[in-house]
Amino acid sequence: MKRCMLFVGGLIAFIVLLVTLGPMILLGVGVLLLYVIFKQFMKSGSTAGKIGWVIVGLLLLSTVVLSNIHAVIGFVAAYALYVVISKWRNNDHVLEGKIVEEDDPFTNFERQWAELNK
Repeated sequence: MKRCMLFVGGLIAFIVLLVTLGPMILLGVGVLLLYVIFKQFMKSGSTAGKIGWVIVGLLLLSTVVLSNIHAVIGFVAAYALYVVISKWRNNDHVLEGKIVEEDDPFTNFERQWAELNK
């Protein structure tokens, strides 16, 4: 039952991630362009140049970055998919209360030592 819920949750997160992939890419491009504008702002020596870069940066912020703010849902879905996959992999190691043999000699030693002390 737990694996079924993990699968359904992972499938929903994957679909949401695919739907919001375009806005996530545009948000990344917008943030990259804002970084370039900031670097140009820092290089600019004149006050008029700095004011111009601030205006361009604010226009870019209002059009590209803030309009794709729903791409944050895509980042949340990507994180949820990561959590589901990590829990799925951890669930493979534990099998309904059965002891899983590991290749780690220290784990085997500890288990055998505990059996000898009983």
